[in-house]
Amino acid sequence: MPQVLVQADTLDAENARFAQAPLRQPVFLNSVPKSGSHLLRNIMRMFVPVSQQYAADFIQWGNLGQHRHAFDPARPSLSWGHLFFADASVVETAAARRIVLYRDPYDWVIARARFLLSDQFSGNVDHLGRGEIEPDELLTMMIFGLPAKLPSLNDIYELNAAAWLGARAHAVKLEDLTKAVATLEAPHAEAFFAGLLDACGIDMPADWQERVRIGADPAQSGTARENLTGVGIELPKELGARHKALVDYHAPGLRAVLGYV
Repeated sequence: MPQVLVQADTLDAENARFAQAPLRQPVFLNSVPKSGSHLLRNIMRMFVPVSQQYAADFIQWGNLGQHRHAFDPARPSLSWGHLFFADASVVETAAARRIVLYRDPYDWVIARARFLLSDQFSGNVDHLGRGEIEPDELLTMMIFGLPAKLPSLNDIYELNAAAWLGARAHAVKLEDLTKAVATLEAPHAEAFFAGLLDACGIDMPADWQERVRIGADPAQSGTARENLTGVGIELPKELGARHKALVDYHAPGLRAVLGYV
């Protein structure tokens, strides 16, 4: 099974610096992998008592049965994962406030490639970084997937993001999150985090900016882009026109549904 190698953070200790109100309902932070999952999780950990943070694992379709108690309304918890939309996942998370995080598929293609090439990832595609594959070929694989090794872009976005938009969920774009983090003094940042906290059933404290700054610190996330190591292939900063066209061919209408068109 693929492994993600992440260093421990100090957010539990940082959390103790602030007065924490108990959660009144379970909260589940769902996301498309490589869309800022750790950023959102780490920020929200600063608003919830450590005793109510369900840190056992990233909850996914394959382990949902083991972690269904994370959504028990009698013991409200903040949990996180990459959970497909399906009958079982909708039923199990029915008592939870659901947040769905995703990023522009164009940018996701590059982010996925960078992460799979990094030292922080170990799995069945380690050979992709040996230098035998051109960057354009690698990006194409990120879009269409690899048989029995990597799901395609559409497979991931369809059940991790798009389908949840047809359910009770609060959608968050990574681009909006990072903009708000970078401009905490701006009115739009306050409005963004007020909306996010309200969707989680959390009253916005007066010290919300400091909590966000601590949670968003890249040093607290081993999978933040600036902390990835071992990426030996030079990747573009922006997806080129040809690969954007391939994304649109592969997943027609996806970016429009997600609010990027």
